[in-house]
Amino acid sequence: MEENRVKKTRIVLVPVPAQGHVTPMMQLGKALHSKGFSITVVLTQYNRVSSSKYFSDFHFLTIPGSLTESDLKNLGPQNFVLKLNQICEASFKQCIGQLLREQCNDDIACVVYDEYMYFSHAAVQEFQLPSVVFSTTSATAFVCRSVLSRVDAESFLIDMKDPETQDKVFPGLHPLRYKDLPTSAFGPLGSTLKVYSETVNTRTASAVIINSASCLESSSLAWLQQQLQVPVFPIGPLHITASAPSSLLEEDRSCIEWLNKQKSSSVIYISLGSLALTQTKEMFEMAWGLSNSNQPFLWVIRPGSVPGSEWTESLPEQFSKLVAERGYTVKWAPQMEVLRHPAVGGFWSHCGWNSTLESIGEGVPMICRPFTGDQKVNARYLERVWRIGVQLEGELDKGTVERALERLLVDEEGAEMRKRAIDLKEKLEASVRIGGSSCSSLDDFVNSL
Repeated sequence: MEENRVKKTRIVLVPVPAQGHVTPMMQLGKALHSKGFSITVVLTQYNRVSSSKYFSDFHFLTIPGSLTESDLKNLGPQNFVLKLNQICEASFKQCIGQLLREQCNDDIACVVYDEYMYFSHAAVQEFQLPSVVFSTTSATAFVCRSVLSRVDAESFLIDMKDPETQDKVFPGLHPLRYKDLPTSAFGPLGSTLKVYSETVNTRTASAVIINSASCLESSSLAWLQQQLQVPVFPIGPLHITASAPSSLLEEDRSCIEWLNKQKSSSVIYISLGSLALTQTKEMFEMAWGLSNSNQPFLWVIRPGSVPGSEWTESLPEQFSKLVAERGYTVKWAPQMEVLRHPAVGGFWSHCGWNSTLESIGEGVPMICRPFTGDQKVNARYLERVWRIGVQLEGELDKGTVERALERLLVDEEGAEMRKRAIDLKEKLEASVRIGGSSCSSLDDFVNSL
């Protein structure tokens, strides 16, 4: 009888309409579905996640009147999040009301909402539903947001503008420097801190789920457990627990055939995420450095990532010549399959948390070129805490690129990084197996429902 009741119990998921947030939320849905829960995913008009064969058992709802892709382009990511939370509160209540009318009142076990979709709180409060906050970033980035949400904005802004202060370690957040803190490239510091104060406020949530593992971030997880005063469940990496393809961009699989022709651990894979922009000058310095390194490379150049260009058509012909000799370019790649490929020896990344976990999960060391927000936190940890990354800081030039590739793929230093990366990979795999910390944490969360 108890088993049947659990199978009918529904969990409502509310993801942020961005690739880095949608992916782990859908993986969480797969993990919870495997535990016997029914899954309803509430999307905005911009999400575009299809109910493909991977999610055929999920129920999808769209919040009416939410923002679109053109709104994202006009507002920028930060203002987009702020406005989304302003306009979705009432319509989300309607969605939940509709769900409750269709089902028995006790059918919704809880609403799991991304920390950036905090408008969800009003609906769960009105209908007296249990709620859980899901953080798709690292526990350390969550700690940073918590600390930053309490700083004095004016004095902090002065500190952030001081070149000498930039390189100092921020008090209590060793080894993170002021310049490693998760400030945003998409808006002024004041509005960033405003967003953070909303995201770290757990309100009436009964728990926080984090896509991380104790073996990576034990001290940050302990800090959160003490500060948040609700249970914190580190259940990651979710891409190992419940792989669920949910790319919002079309993947070009031709790159796998190209990788099949390359030598073991020789290829540097370059992908700077779904939001980062790369100026033309930097593209050229990257291309020169990659060409001079004599290493084969697979380069993801996302449409729209070069300002003023749809793809690479605005770049001079010389760029194509530099890339064509040893490289292969695609608009988007099946990243997990690429990182798993024996030819790949390193990953040049923006260090978003999903990419960081996926790279560690395959034992692949990294070249770190963070663009914004928590990427800077992750890059610093990759280089200084886990010691499996080389960070590229400041203005990029071909010499810096060539040296970084040599360190990672040729020198003994890179071999040592690879050993440490494989050691972390084994620890992560152990954490999601039965009896492992993340597996037990997921079970604890399910039991709490």
